Amino acid sequence: MMVWLLCGLGLVILVLAGDALVKGAVNLALRVGIPALIVSLTIVAFGTSAPELLIAIEAVMQGAPGIAMGNVVGSNTANILLVLGLPAILSGLHTSGCDTRKTYVQMLLASVLFIGLAFFGVFAWWSALILLAALGGMLFHASRTAVRHRREARAAVETLDDLEGADPDMSWPKIAMFLGLGLVGLPVGADLLVENASVIAKRYGVSDTVIGLTLVAVGTSLPELATTVMAALRRQADVALGNVIGSNMFNLLAIIGIAALIEPIPVDRQFLTFDLWVMLASSLLIFPFVFLRWDMGRAWGVALTALYVGYVVVVIA
Repeated sequence: MMVWLLCGLGLVILVLAGDALVKGAVNLALRVGIPALIVSLTIVAFGTSAPELLIAIEAVMQGAPGIAMGNVVGSNTANILLVLGLPAILSGLHTSGCDTRKTYVQMLLASVLFIGLAFFGVFAWWSALILLAALGGMLFHASRTAVRHRREARAAVETLDDLEGADPDMSWPKIAMFLGLGLVGLPVGADLLVENASVIAKRYGVSDTVIGLTLVAVGTSLPELATTVMAALRRQADVALGNVIGSNMFNLLAIIGIAALIEPIPVDRQFLTFDLWVMLASSLLIFPFVFLRWDMGRAWGVALTALYVGYVVVVIA
């Protein structure tokens, strides 16, 4: 029981520390004059992926690369099936009004690139550089597109309303406090989660890969789930869909890209024969909602959630 409690404590610390780091970093950047646009494209995106990144680094350093790979692949599958499915059950998602075609195509390309590199059997330093180069290219394209759109709209003043954690009146001591909590909490939470998840895996006779694909993946997808539920309740389907697509791209390109620079990450055969293809198939399932502008109603939400439950059952079995 204690290892389960410590594992849960690690997850809680990760979520809270990640949120604190985002708030501190966002307001520090804004106070020193970095535009809100750049902050939203870089600091917020990396900050919300910090728990996954710390888990991946901690896992490879503790000799449990299956947790690192499982966390990324499992989180991406959970993001599509569970993080979109549950909000759709609650209130439906009006996805017909969203235009996420370009970023969706980029996510599919990132998935194909990731799967192709996985078939080399290990993510080494050179494959990490390829992933990070692809991430840089996508960020550059996103920033160019956003700047062009803003100029065309003649938006002379940036708004901070939709920028996560932005508070123009936040004091310097408070910014320092949030940064400190984030920087201390993230490695502590990651160490607690990885160490106790490995103990659970050995105790119940399952692999690190299975723990990463299920327990760790769902835990690190909780922030995305909370964001998506709130967006659905506020009828902001574009935020919900964009959050999932953006998170999946960062998981594939940034998390494994950075972790593989520290230690090579071997790819378990289970990923090559099953889990990577489930991840790709899950991504293709939302094609009608992106390109055909279908609304994601409650029936679709039930179907996506049921598929995720079935996937977890198969993985554990």
